Amino acid sequence: MKLNFNLLKKISETPGAPGFENQIRNLVIKEVTPLVDKISIDNLGNVTAFKKGSKAKKVMVAAHMDEIGFIVNHIDDNGFLRFHPLGGFDPKTLTAQRVIVHGKKDFVGVMGSKPVHLMKADEKKKSIELTDFFIDLGMTKEEVVKYIEPGNPVTREREMIKMGHCINGKSLDNRISVFILIETLKELKGKKLPYDLYAVFTVQEEVGIRGAQVAAQEIQPDFGFAIDTTIAFDVPGSSPHETVTKLGSGAAIKIMDSSAIADYRMVEFMKKTADKNKIKWQPEILPAGGTDTANIQRMTKSGSIAGAVSVPTRHIHQVIESVHEEDVLECIKLMKACLTDIDKHNWDFS
Repeated sequence: MKLNFNLLKKISETPGAPGFENQIRNLVIKEVTPLVDKISIDNLGNVTAFKKGSKAKKVMVAAHMDEIGFIVNHIDDNGFLRFHPLGGFDPKTLTAQRVIVHGKKDFVGVMGSKPVHLMKADEKKKSIELTDFFIDLGMTKEEVVKYIEPGNPVTREREMIKMGHCINGKSLDNRISVFILIETLKELKGKKLPYDLYAVFTVQEEVGIRGAQVAAQEIQPDFGFAIDTTIAFDVPGSSPHETVTKLGSGAAIKIMDSSAIADYRMVEFMKKTADKNKIKWQPEILPAGGTDTANIQRMTKSGSIAGAVSVPTRHIHQVIESVHEEDVLECIKLMKACLTDIDKHNWDFS
């Protein structure tokens, strides 16, 4: 299996802040339509790609389409924009970074803040806050308001590149998982599945796991998987107990995060499936942060047996993020194997 870099690059660089997923949604629909039996879009904007299985049970797999971004909330007299975050940003990484403001037209801007030369001694020691930034479009207010207004979304402007054994770019949280789910559907094309598969490309995960809640309530899955990124804190300054996952050590099987404890039966199934198929994997225990796993697990009448495939990621929720190419391929293999063999496991409580 070889990683389709060009498709991943397109997925990474296509904008889609929470609540404004139109462009990435259209790309997803184009890619998955030939791979499944049916495509549907709910009122929130989730895309569900359905493949019929041979038995009457439902499996939901979710990968969220949205990326962390901003929304314009003020234009000052000089044409500078103020904004509100859509999702959790690490502010220290935003200084002098380019962004794209999506108004009537797209405009590239730069994140500005007070120059270090003019800071007082105590200001230099303070941690920078999101409220310290503004967006400079290089235009007067009269020019800006022709195209931009409060409520317009803002995304990062960054090209995806290969870097050593890694892929490096914006929005790999969670576009790498969108890519993995699409590639999994390609691997499953023409194959018989034991259960009905609902591959859901969800919206608004970064602002509260909202899309997965709506989709799970509609589908009522018996089994569920999320595909999302997780922290790889395997860099200078980290302690072994802080690492969570390591790049190059394989797909991560979620045991827990702050919003969900994965069903121990699902964890056991995923580990056994990985070992059986010689898929490289590592455990994930994430002390902070949550994914679609939580609402897939809980937003059904009886709950679903849920877990997650997690992609180890460095520099997460910053301007750029990095994943290891081999980890991505292992995630695709694991997802494919789990969906093929899910009926072969003993799901009884023991």
